[in-house]
Amino acid sequence: MIEPRLKRLQELEERIGYRFADIALLDTALTHRSFVNENPALPVRDNERLEFLGDAVLELTISDLLMKTMPDSAEGQLSKLRAAVVNERPLADLARRFRLGELLLLGRGEESSGGRTKSSLLANAFESMIAALFLDAGFDRTAAFIRELFAPLIGQGADSVLYQDFKTAVQEVCQVRFRDVPRYLVLSETGPDHDKRFETGLVIGERVIATGTGRNKKEAEQQAAKAALERLDALPPDGSPP
Repeated sequence: MIEPRLKRLQELEERIGYRFADIALLDTALTHRSFVNENPALPVRDNERLEFLGDAVLELTISDLLMKTMPDSAEGQLSKLRAAVVNERPLADLARRFRLGELLLLGRGEESSGGRTKSSLLANAFESMIAALFLDAGFDRTAAFIRELFAPLIGQGADSVLYQDFKTAVQEVCQVRFRDVPRYLVLSETGPDHDKRFETGLVIGERVIATGTGRNKKEAEQQAAKAALERLDALPPDGSPP
């Protein structure tokens, strides 16, 4: 490995907070197959096998984190939340945070087509870096690194997944049963600016059939949709809105 490449990899080590015993693993994690294909005489390997391993390490660690932080959530909800945080966009964003694009070894075609900024390549590079860390440091150190990065994303993703699930579900029920879509109406706002509470009503036709409260309008709407689903589920299939 030439000295300028080694120096840049060492700078990446500083950014991720870990010094590799075998820095060649990190080098491989950032080597795209297009570079290997165009340089067959060089003793280098692409990152595709590491990408495969890194994906598995991420899935296991995030699954374990979700099980511990959301003990009352059903399997389907956990699966949706895991998919929300372990996909191309957040992985590519994390790759950008660590400036992995600058370090990718690319073939001329990928380089000219903007490969350093492609979300797909960046996400793959991040997964490969996770695998390199796993092989060099072991599972415990790698899991700690993953948890530190993904705990905030899980919090954001939980709000998004729950919000989408309850509101989408109640809308589907209303369309089928009443040929109408629910509306959400803010009924009240209480508390100081730094600690507001919103009460929102879910309206079908002209009737408020359920209410919910939350620290913001989206959370209040989520709770109203959840309460509405519970009431609607108790009705006979051809029942009118309660």
